[in-house]
Amino acid sequence: MSTEKTGKTKVIRWEEQPTRLILSKCKLSILNGEQEGKEFTLTQPIIRVGTRGDNEIALKDDTMSRLHFEIKQTKNGYLVQDADSLNGVYINGIRVKEAFLSTGALIRAGKTEMKFMPLDETFEITPSKKSKFANLIGGSNAMRKIYTIIEKIAQTDVTVIIEGESGTGKELVASAIHEKSKRAKKPFVVFDCSAVAENLIESELFGHEKGSFTGATGLRNGAFELADGGSIFLDEIGELQMDLQPKLLRVLESRHIRRVGGDRVLPVDVRVIAATNRNLEAEAKKGSFREDLFYRLNVIPIYLPPLRKRKEDVPLLVDHFIEEHNRVHPERAIEGISSSAMELLLSYDWPGNVRELRNTISRALSMMEGSQIIPEDIPERVRVPVAKAELDIRDDLGFKDAKEQWVASFEKQYLEEILQRNGYNISAAAKEAGIDRKSVQRLVRKYGINAGRGRMGGNDDGDFEDEVEETKE
Repeated sequence: MSTEKTGKTKVIRWEEQPTRLILSKCKLSILNGEQEGKEFTLTQPIIRVGTRGDNEIALKDDTMSRLHFEIKQTKNGYLVQDADSLNGVYINGIRVKEAFLSTGALIRAGKTEMKFMPLDETFEITPSKKSKFANLIGGSNAMRKIYTIIEKIAQTDVTVIIEGESGTGKELVASAIHEKSKRAKKPFVVFDCSAVAENLIESELFGHEKGSFTGATGLRNGAFELADGGSIFLDEIGELQMDLQPKLLRVLESRHIRRVGGDRVLPVDVRVIAATNRNLEAEAKKGSFREDLFYRLNVIPIYLPPLRKRKEDVPLLVDHFIEEHNRVHPERAIEGISSSAMELLLSYDWPGNVRELRNTISRALSMMEGSQIIPEDIPERVRVPVAKAELDIRDDLGFKDAKEQWVASFEKQYLEEILQRNGYNISAAAKEAGIDRKSVQRLVRKYGINAGRGRMGGNDDGDFEDEVEETKE
């Protein structure tokens, strides 16, 4: 990831943890009326103001509408929007439909006047002193910075996007944010955008009414309704189809949903956390992901580095997995792992990241015969390094081109071996590799790998080629 300077703004690019974050919040002070002197300090991306009880600012003013206006955080500042109120919204004495707020702006709605003050807080991201945080394990500098970010943002309602490769633990980061938040006792709903059929995803997200489509035999609450009061984790948000992205954007902006086949607009109170293994900023620039949705999600970015870039975390993770095993299976408790076996784990690059490491240790624990994990208990792919000669890397290439060729050669060879071991069953291969099924399908297409013998054993989803075709657009 690189950075560039734009005026005084440091623009954060893919694959770098920012060195500082801006936590947006503002204060609205009531200047007259029954609630004169009351102050509201808020961090929500959308602040609703009116007489309705579920507004972020609920006022006692019979000349105001139930929802009178909204203040929205945008990349350009705080935007006030009239919500079709009866009496209008006035900024510094001028009636507006929408306008950006300056420091100290006076807002009048009905008989109530209030003063707006931004209280944005900039903080340096210094590494935490912890090596464990909630369910996260890791004492590397990168992980300790993530712990600091979580502690700073957990008590707010800001939208978070977690970026990182498959298997790095993005769901654990999301869960930690929820666990440390004021919503911790409310639902934490996980929604995997890559795991739901395209024709069902809208219903799964927003719910549906009885009879809204064939098979809709009753009312169903969607993920947003199920998460009401708590947090929703939108995993693999980059896989969300383009025609649904505007609908998700509207929900993020309005905090209201409409079920499929329904007429009622229903309020939802949720904290949104998203995750992706893609570079969404690049996808937005290419037009394959909506730019406005990207900016709405990218309020607080957290980059979770791959395990190969934080190998000092491998021993901590291995110890954690062994302790977990000993606690669950005391009758099969082991002493630990030999230094030679640990050296093998530290020399491997873990393309499947923490998920692959966990699966590798689980396999070793089930196959071992002694009191320690030894090299022979480690899978061959980890024990045997891939030699340069085997990958046929040209000697005349520069570092960047040689690295790209090495990675491509490794990916293809690794994929061919793991598919062969699993009878060309993509689901089984993905599970062993510790990466998601769609990633395996994408790599199979990228390198033109085919089964060569029609249907292979153990593939419940149909021919190998049929499985690969599933993700073609």
